[in-house]
Amino acid sequence: MATKDLSQYDFNSVPSAENMKFGIVVAEWNPEVTFALANGAVETLKKHGAKENQIAVKYVPGSFELPLGAQFLAEYGDVDAVIILGCVIQGETRHFDYICEGVTQGIKDLNLKYNKPFIFGLLTTNNQQQALDRAGGKHGNKGDEAAVTAIKMVDLKRSFQ
Repeated sequence: MATKDLSQYDFNSVPSAENMKFGIVVAEWNPEVTFALANGAVETLKKHGAKENQIAVKYVPGSFELPLGAQFLAEYGDVDAVIILGCVIQGETRHFDYICEGVTQGIKDLNLKYNKPFIFGLLTTNNQQQALDRAGGKHGNKGDEAAVTAIKMVDLKRSFQ
């Protein structure tokens, strides 16, 4: 199965992030992967006009804590969108399924509760190499893709106001 390069997109199709504020919540579990995702997201936001003081990065212990960390950013931070970055790698037990389902449902609920974009940047891979391939490796960086999505969703919301 082919995977597109997550870092490839039409630069001109992305609105300016100059007047947007972003929160990024990052899981500390699998830091080689998640910190690379965060770096990709921050750099992409900056490339599209966001300044350092318009980007708040916060950390949570693991992926299961991502939805609550994102909720804290929505409630206590001045942000237009929250980018959620984590990595869950398949193991020998069903733990993977429970964590992935909990995080997915939590992020969906946050989108609806706060009426603001909460961007799903959770890697769910079969092994470490697949995660690295999507955190700046041969498939690009999911953090880049999440940042572009956040910018576009904030712009979409503003188009209705």
